[in-house]
Amino acid sequence: MIRVLLADDQALMRAGFRALLDAEDDLEVVGEATDGTSAVQLSRRLRPDVVLMDVQMPGLDGIEATRRIAADPDLTATHVLILTNYGLDSYVFAALRAGASGFLLKDADPADLLQAIAVVARGDALLAPAVTRTLISEFVSGPPPAEPAAGRDVLTSREQEIVELVGKGLSNDEIAVRMVISPLTAKTHVNRAMMKLHCRDRAQLVVWAYESGLVTARRR
Repeated sequence: MIRVLLADDQALMRAGFRALLDAEDDLEVVGEATDGTSAVQLSRRLRPDVVLMDVQMPGLDGIEATRRIAADPDLTATHVLILTNYGLDSYVFAALRAGASGFLLKDADPADLLQAIAVVARGDALLAPAVTRTLISEFVSGPPPAEPAAGRDVLTSREQEIVELVGKGLSNDEIAVRMVISPLTAKTHVNRAMMKLHCRDRAQLVVWAYESGLVTARRR
């Protein structure tokens, strides 16, 4: 059973999500938060597997709520899925940097939302390669980081090569083909890199790859 917390200031939106999730045998809505402060408080009390987090809420917004949840050592098993009415924008990347496991538009198909919840709950990468490439395209259109993120010295040369490919949007299967290794070996390298860099998931690894300077893309 996957335990889900809904965080959205719109009652109608929460009701719609609850109706969809309650219809699934393997999903349970354990609570509803109307703002970021209550989302953090309920996460600490209920320990959900997944928080469906709206960005724009009164008081404490979804980004800061995500940051607090991700930074709480007692909530390492709780993953945040950002839900938004808008497309890729600067605040979405701020949410990923804050510790969100990914994002989804509120007008996504119900099947996509259910799949995203299942993927995030397993602790796997939420972002499909196609979505990752879109994220990268938007990410690199902004100014480069003033100070590159630290951590490259903890990676082996092979791991740096793997992370670079992740940063360019390749899936584990595509990395395996490129490096002539098995998909399982590619996944193992990716997981080790995430562990060393304290990245919660693949989305954060992509962000790190650019912020560290390991990947430098052409500016549009």
